[in-house]
Amino acid sequence: MARSKLELYEEILYALVNKHMTVDAIAYACNMECVALRQRLEFLMQNGLVEEKNFGKRTCYILTRRGLAIFKTLALTKRLEKLQTTMKHIDEALQAIPSLSEYSAEKAKRQKQNKNY
Repeated sequence: MARSKLELYEEILYALVNKHMTVDAIAYACNMECVALRQRLEFLMQNGLVEEKNFGKRTCYILTRRGLAIFKTLALTKRLEKLQTTMKHIDEALQAIPSLSEYSAEKAKRQKQNKNY
């Protein structure tokens, strides 16, 4: 399944979150072609999320503060969506299981009936 642009941008930000990387290293980490990656990096640089740094003969890319803030926001959104899904499953499971108080009341009622026989 093809990844959306947002997913591609998110992967690039994730790759750069802890270190600066060359285009080849980012392409390998994100499983992208270098040509497509350069287009995505250009967009991220135009929007102030990534910046280009020269270290001698090597050109590396790093996240800006804004890029890190966007990355954290996207990561938090993903966690909240996952939590929401988990809570939905828990809620469905709890509805399927009879409540413990009802179960205890029925059990006590049956025991009382058995003693009367």
